[in-house]
Amino acid sequence: MLPTVKSMLAMPFLTLVNAVLANDALRGLALKVGEKKIYHTLVERNDSGGPRRVQEDKYYMLRNMLHSINRALENMRVSPSVRRGLIRVLVGNVLLEDNATRRAFEETHGFGVPFFLLISPTKRCNLRCIGCYASSCAANAEKLDYETADRILTEKRELWGSHFTVISGGEPLMWESEGKDLIDVAAKHSDQYFLMYTNGTLIDEKMAQRMAEVGNITPAISVEGLENETDARRGKGVHKRILKAFENLRNNGVPFGISITAMRSNAEFVLSDEFLDFYFEQQGAVYGWIFQYMPIGRSYTLDLMVTPEQRKWMFQREQHLIREKALFIADFWNSGAVSNGCISAGRSGGYFYIDWNGNCLPCAFNPYTVDNIYQVYREGGDLNTVLISPFFRSIREWQRDYSYMKPAHEVGNQIVPCISKDHHREAREIIDAAGARPGDREAGEALKDPAYYRGLVACGDEVDRLTRPIWEKEYIGPERERVEKKEAA
Repeated sequence: MLPTVKSMLAMPFLTLVNAVLANDALRGLALKVGEKKIYHTLVERNDSGGPRRVQEDKYYMLRNMLHSINRALENMRVSPSVRRGLIRVLVGNVLLEDNATRRAFEETHGFGVPFFLLISPTKRCNLRCIGCYASSCAANAEKLDYETADRILTEKRELWGSHFTVISGGEPLMWESEGKDLIDVAAKHSDQYFLMYTNGTLIDEKMAQRMAEVGNITPAISVEGLENETDARRGKGVHKRILKAFENLRNNGVPFGISITAMRSNAEFVLSDEFLDFYFEQQGAVYGWIFQYMPIGRSYTLDLMVTPEQRKWMFQREQHLIREKALFIADFWNSGAVSNGCISAGRSGGYFYIDWNGNCLPCAFNPYTVDNIYQVYREGGDLNTVLISPFFRSIREWQRDYSYMKPAHEVGNQIVPCISKDHHREAREIIDAAGARPGDREAGEALKDPAYYRGLVACGDEVDRLTRPIWEKEYIGPERERVEKKEAA
């Protein structure tokens, strides 16, 4: 006999998620119950006190995540070991654990812990893509050694109770140290869940099998469009190799997503029905991350950036896809409300970035540093040494002043959340005050380029001008009305 809606509403959430993931007969009912619980918690109860529209954005994102997992299960695209990893690690450790370590940190330091780290263990890559943020190529030898990478992963769990790690590069599947590769690392740290950004060309049948066996890693594979668009940026024949990687992952039950670089030339196409149907429906992608091109790295130029007008159009189109089409897709700029704004520099619930040289940077797209993890460790410090540095602290202070944790009617425009891209004027002031050094040659050149500075500042100001009416009307206006009514009563 199937349980009733009432009995399912009374289930612990982890048990409910297990029902969604593991039981075909219960899945439809469990999804409906899960949606109700999420909506009640985020929108109706709203313990955070955020603007209602912001809370709705969060609800739709989580709802869509459940539906995406359900679609993968319906198509038999999740192996038993991966399903166990999703339940035990991603849901149990990452999303739901009531962590005493996190609470102890907050009591000691007065702010919450980061949710994850972004680590690029190698700069080496088998491709040479136009506009690569890391300027990667096959000749790059820079990499983290295994001992240091292992210590970082252990320390983040012990200091912060963090069980989620994002891996980038270079091409992370080219990393090897002391006879270990990335899959070996995921196997050792089996209590953590790994999201890996990869070009996908090295995911052969054996690699897909290994990913299925460890069960705690999901690859996000980079595309710029279909074959013509992707090959134009990444090289002839790359798209065909990506499709083969998709096939290998599907055959072995490893859920995967796509990582999309939106540029001036493809911004409309990567949000088109044709593009989305191909990857989500035909190829079986579970999620999609959109990264608007940032003018850093190889041959950086503002000419590849989406225009302010495109940015506004993308926001409106993405809102439709998320709310009406139930796609699990996020734009790391336009979806800023989902994360309460900028999450860099180790903000509570956020992250910071460690590159192949051990440089500790606010994020991958703000390539300036004051700390290096090798030096920090040599001097007896740890990840907290980086976290409490004046450089990172100054960025977190800007985040709080602008939008994070402000009263609902005072939250700054989170459609333009990024300190580096949308608020470059303020970013440069903090970089200069901290004496932060560039993480690579190109970042150093950008600091000396007055046209670069003027162009980014002007672009951020224009995007804010175009999107502020949306923010004021749909997000903040209703909150101000509530405050005014309360004060008048």
